Amino acid sequence: MQPFNSAFNVEEKISDESLQLRSVVTHGGQVVLSLVREPLAALKPEDVLIRVEAAPINPSDIGAMLGAADLSLAWTADGAAGPELVAPVPAASLPAMRSSRAASMPVGLEGAGTVVAAGSSQAAQSLMGKTVAAMAGGMYARYRCVAAAECLVLPEGTSAVEAASCFVNPLAALGMVETACREGHTAIVQTAAASNLGQILLRICLADGVPLVNVVRSQQQEELLRAQGARYVCNSSSGDFRDRLVDAIAATGATIVLDPIGGGSGGQILSCMEVAISRRPGQAASRYGSEVLKQLYVYGALDPRPIEIPRDIGAAWAAGGWLLLRYLKVTQPQILDRLKARVAAEVKTTFASHYARGISLKEVISPEVLKVCAHPATGMKFLIEPWKNC
Repeated sequence: MQPFNSAFNVEEKISDESLQLRSVVTHGGQVVLSLVREPLAALKPEDVLIRVEAAPINPSDIGAMLGAADLSLAWTADGAAGPELVAPVPAASLPAMRSSRAASMPVGLEGAGTVVAAGSSQAAQSLMGKTVAAMAGGMYARYRCVAAAECLVLPEGTSAVEAASCFVNPLAALGMVETACREGHTAIVQTAAASNLGQILLRICLADGVPLVNVVRSQQQEELLRAQGARYVCNSSSGDFRDRLVDAIAATGATIVLDPIGGGSGGQILSCMEVAISRRPGQAASRYGSEVLKQLYVYGALDPRPIEIPRDIGAAWAAGGWLLLRYLKVTQPQILDRLKARVAAEVKTTFASHYARGISLKEVISPEVLKVCAHPATGMKFLIEPWKNC
């Protein structure tokens, strides 16, 4: 692992421009990633300027940067401001990508750094020199102007690296658990449980006493989660996976699935839930199956194929998408404030993220690096350090 370096003296001179990573879909049917130099805009009274020191590469960021581009055919070229990455988009995917991206787009959903300048308002001035995190988009940049109200202030002594992943995974995990509990579910099944988000969700459920069934795909991942205290871990590569999954669901009473995979993954678990429910004492047989509602939420698309729902799950089921950005818009402010406060308080424990490698902005424009990021494996999360090697 390469060392991280986010030390910064707030008295250092601020540049008059920022270097920012952008993505565009060309008329020729290609995605182009490039670094663009942009002048810093004047701050409004409620704004702060963050010197971005750490920003994670999440699966959602890969989607924003590349969409359906074919990285196996990608190449680098010389652009106006330096090297660019060019990758073709399959013809079938091009219309959808063009309709969702009308122009060059800054990327990077979240990140953290030091507030180096502030507008005239008291709220903005109070953040000067502090380490803050933000989910403002365009965070793959050396500087980012953000409204003070959008910043999450971290406890003193928290580094930008520790704060970089404060929003997407922590708030998604907390939000999904809050959703499950609010809808009356008392236990949860999660797939891709060894992922960064999956491990955070495990720690939340352990702390809050919510029974959790973890589905993984290897013995190594099973051992990883059991070492963290997971009681129910089912390995999809084992021959008795389905039997073990039914037993775990029956033991916990889980009735909701949180699934970032898509395809047939969640439907298979709904089928196992129906079997587990049928074992309950006093459960009457019916041609319509059980009357217990089984809920599937898909929050990712690691499997690009259509979502499949089998017909052996009875009639009491529901399936839908779960999106963090929508959750943040529709959830009551007092609930969000409580969740954000918990993230800040537990940023080094429950919500700690670990990175395999820190890379510079220029290193992002590399087919080799992006191929690793586009096919995430356990323990291979990358962190962008915008000021590295500058």
